[in-house]
Amino acid sequence: MNTIPNYTETEVKLYVPDLSAVQARLEQLGAVLAAPRVYERNVRYEDAQTTLTGRGIVVRLRQDSRVRLTYKESGQAVNGILSRYEAEVEVSDFDTMQTILGKLGYTPHFIYEKYRTTYTLDGCEVVLDELPYGNFVEIEGDADTIPAAIQRLSLDHAPHLTASYTVLFERVKQRLGLACHDLTFENFKGVAVSEEALVRV
Repeated sequence: MNTIPNYTETEVKLYVPDLSAVQARLEQLGAVLAAPRVYERNVRYEDAQTTLTGRGIVVRLRQDSRVRLTYKESGQAVNGILSRYEAEVEVSDFDTMQTILGKLGYTPHFIYEKYRTTYTLDGCEVVLDELPYGNFVEIEGDADTIPAAIQRLSLDHAPHLTASYTVLFERVKQRLGLACHDLTFENFKGVAVSEEALVRV
């Protein structure tokens, strides 16, 4: 009997400057290290009419220890927890998949980089994300398990963000007067980003 895939992504994003404290807490709680710290390169694509971003649609090719193609739609946030449609498939070759997307009329629109460390805790996936403009914890699970994981990690008071890393990038660029197009560590070298620039809506 085939299992029907669950294409709903439910997660919370927390702004946490000190990831070392969270990592220590995860290890204290017996969380399992699912994937050690790895560099990620993400490329978001647009269609010929540049309509995807405006509709909240993400077509993304990601390369870390493997290569994955992801499709996401805009979602709904309840109590800081975001749920949205997501379908993802692993592919064997980044360049070939990029060529296929190009043949289908999609072009690279935006590149962003990060380092990610992945744990599992109480049925949730907990990732520690280091981006050029700051550090974050993302907890993915379901609406019942996520709040409990937040509490166990003592992150109740951490700012909850429903904006994507891309939207946060645009916010930071506007507030700091940055002209760079891509969210790379090179572009943020020597740039100090305050909590207010990230979190204030």
